[in-house]
Amino acid sequence: MAIAGELEEPRVSFLSIASIVVSMACVAVGNGLMLAYVPFVLSREDAPSWVTGAAVTALAFGGFAGCFLAGPVIRRVGHARAFACSMAFVILSAFLIALGVNPLLWVAARALYGMSGNTNFIVAQSWINHASANSWRGRAMSAFYMTYVICLGVGAWIFGQLPADGNLPPLMTIFFTAIAILPIGLTRLPNPPPPAKVSVDIPMAWRNSPVAFVGVLAAGGLSMAVQGFTPIYAATNAVSQQDVALLMFVMQFGLVFIQYPLGALSDRIDRRIVLIITCLLIAAAAMTAFFIPFSQLLLLMLVFAIWAGAVEAVYSLANAHANDRTAPADFVPLASTMLLCWSSSATVVPLAITVLTPIFGPQTFIYAVLGVAIAYAAFVAVRLRNRETVPTHLREGFELKTAQMPNAEALVEGSEGVAKPGI
Repeated sequence: MAIAGELEEPRVSFLSIASIVVSMACVAVGNGLMLAYVPFVLSREDAPSWVTGAAVTALAFGGFAGCFLAGPVIRRVGHARAFACSMAFVILSAFLIALGVNPLLWVAARALYGMSGNTNFIVAQSWINHASANSWRGRAMSAFYMTYVICLGVGAWIFGQLPADGNLPPLMTIFFTAIAILPIGLTRLPNPPPPAKVSVDIPMAWRNSPVAFVGVLAAGGLSMAVQGFTPIYAATNAVSQQDVALLMFVMQFGLVFIQYPLGALSDRIDRRIVLIITCLLIAAAAMTAFFIPFSQLLLLMLVFAIWAGAVEAVYSLANAHANDRTAPADFVPLASTMLLCWSSSATVVPLAITVLTPIFGPQTFIYAVLGVAIAYAAFVAVRLRNRETVPTHLREGFELKTAQMPNAEALVEGSEGVAKPGI
């Protein structure tokens, strides 16, 4: 009992994790700059048509590698050194892009950024999870996710205020990344314990909740498709730099205004019903996007914000549903398995879209998202008839998450007692 009490006791105040949140906010601004800049410039250059999609796929593939390289690196050198090294790779990636338009070099640079970016996320999540008390860990994580995603939008908006010609946007990314090193470099927070080793158990995850398993698979691909290919789609339709940047900025607010209401509803009724509603919302937004011209940009921005928010909600709802149906002893292998699912689909779906875009055109990603959403809704509907609802009092509370970063709580600590289970 003494040990349990000690684990519940707050180790630091809520404000003490501000250094981590501020560092990652600066990282997000730089990332948002590159998420808008790279596809916009490649779409306007004489590069082969497959290059813009390849840059998105390379980013996802690098993220896939980073999910599984981060743990061994952190165990070898610790969180602080791993964070500094990953920041160095982010700077190197931006430097390669700043050298000038070279399609193959830019694709390689985006892969390097994906690897280092996911390492940053894992370090930050580990640190926040370890430093937070159980009583406010969920709020801390939600604040972290929300701050990061909104700062992504801020970075995209800043791109709209800069000249696209030349290398000022990647130089600004280097600037924000260098600033990001300082708060964590100067923090007095103790290093978390070494991360746990990944323990994947796909049969267990499928047995506990096929809906959650397939949902995380769907969410990884959906999020990367919407966030990665939207600026390409806009740029190829001759949308101005400022309007592309504003579109990317507005999309991030769907995380708050769409995900929170759906999450609150899922705490009151069967989460699977909310997942079906969410998928239908995604499909409706995708269909609407086909018929609204870019000349009605404000209306299109609203549709894309709803679309992006609903895609993010699939990820959070699927994670919550997985927790509802899993015994605490299985939380770590479940989270590891879901991390593998997320990173795999976030790589495979953009790759498929890249291959098919020369055939079906720049709207291919909309077809893909529409197809995935309808197929997943049908799957959930079938499962809804075959399995009972989890009683409300046995459910985990809904927590805001984003499908734009790896949910690495399986890697957070070697001791399961400190961290609140959840994926």
